[in-house]
Amino acid sequence: MKAVRFHEYGDPGVLRYEDVEQPVPAVGEVRIRVAATSFNSVDGNIRGGFMQGPIPVALPHTPGIDVAGTVDALGEGVNGLKAGDDVVGFLPMDGNGAAAEYVLAPAGILAPAPKSVPLADAAALPVVGLTAYQALFDHGRLTAGQRVLINGAGGAVGGYAVQLAKNAGAHVIATASPRSREAVTSAGADDVIDHTTTSVTAVVTEPVDVALNLAPVDPAELAALLPLVRPGGVVVNTTVWMPAPSDEERGVRGIDLFVRSDADQLAQLVALIDRGELRVDVAERVLLAELPALHARAAQGAVHGKVIVVPSAG
Repeated sequence: MKAVRFHEYGDPGVLRYEDVEQPVPAVGEVRIRVAATSFNSVDGNIRGGFMQGPIPVALPHTPGIDVAGTVDALGEGVNGLKAGDDVVGFLPMDGNGAAAEYVLAPAGILAPAPKSVPLADAAALPVVGLTAYQALFDHGRLTAGQRVLINGAGGAVGGYAVQLAKNAGAHVIATASPRSREAVTSAGADDVIDHTTTSVTAVVTEPVDVALNLAPVDPAELAALLPLVRPGGVVVNTTVWMPAPSDEERGVRGIDLFVRSDADQLAQLVALIDRGELRVDVAERVLLAELPALHARAAQGAVHGKVIVVPSAG
């Protein structure tokens, strides 16, 4: 089968489109015929060797932690799945990923794929959808009637976060660039702040219950979100290279989010999609053989929105 792998850490040039053996599922695993994976920024960080501490991988390594595809073979001890089932999942980050024609996955991390979108497009959901869900509800404890500030809402996580927060009955304030304003508004944001011309601290005059930072801002900008949060509220930060600020005197928690795979939560997101309550946005589709070029564009900041990677043009 074809796969993209890197045999050493480095820039996008280390990625090779090559022939590898088709994997065989072990106990508790299934083999998936990949319809698509997606590009996440962590893929580039792993390839570059910057995540060897928290995410050690064996070389050669196949990237691609999102998967959408069809169960092709089952290992021993797998229940609840059968060959032919369409599934989605967030694969273990330290294992081989889905930038290949086939991939192995622990059966327990998979959820049924949504039926209302093309199977390949479902690869745009797992990591970013779970990040938004866990930020808002596991850590932010967002409830109806609360106010949430989503800083950096124009990206893939932000699109899901705006939709989920609005569906939960929250008042959503979002920051975005002019390029993303229309998408953020259509996702349900009540107020959209152009962060390229306006300081969020000058506009948000009523306290928020949750401040969710999705943007690679400098530490001073992140710290500036703290006074906007009411006593007892929370700052949730996804840019893990700098810690979330907190204020013990006012009881404002600072949470650094490390997204985790969760099949039950993923199934909830799939249900929202199939009920028409959550939109899957795919900005671009590229072929597996073009993944090295995609990594190169991402390294230059030239990738916007969620990009899915399909094994073949068919």
